[in-house]
Amino acid sequence: MNKSDFYNTLEKSPVIAAVKNDECLEKALKSKCNIIFLLYGNIFNLKKIVESVKRSGKIIFIHLDLVEGFSRDNIALQYINEEIHPDGIISTRSQQIRTAKELGLLTIQRLFIIDSLSIENTIKSASSVSPDAVEIMPGIMPRIISSLSEKIKIPLIAGGLVSSKDDVVSALASNARGVSATSPEVWSV
Repeated sequence: MNKSDFYNTLEKSPVIAAVKNDECLEKALKSKCNIIFLLYGNIFNLKKIVESVKRSGKIIFIHLDLVEGFSRDNIALQYINEEIHPDGIISTRSQQIRTAKELGLLTIQRLFIIDSLSIENTIKSASSVSPDAVEIMPGIMPRIISSLSEKIKIPLIAGGLVSSKDDVVSALASNARGVSATSPEVWSV
């Protein structure tokens, strides 16, 4: 999966299924969403999960900060790349993003917006790390999404607290390129 293919898929299918358990994964695999953010898993089941998502023809990003049984070092990331084969990773950690990019994985840096200082830090981090996309949380801040999309020339994905069609429409109207949600009801928007 290359960056251009990811961006094209995101353009055509901007609602992203963020899954946190097996039940949600089954729903996501049957949904219209073409991108899945995996927010759970462990050293024993991660490969099986990724294989099932890939068999369904969907793109999968593993949230490294949330999977269990792996250390947070470069060797674990290299193992995930070579043995598990996700399309990309999500992390709040800049070093994980840099290493994943070096390994040829797609990268999404998840950043939390809690105040004006975190907005400035988001701009600095996105500029220095250059992930393929930035997921900002919470994703229900249209004015902030719009402002950041003008300052960061990296696609923004709105995530966190997204629970309705109105939230999705508002985020996309504010120049988010995608919206991730854990609610299966939102996946059909």
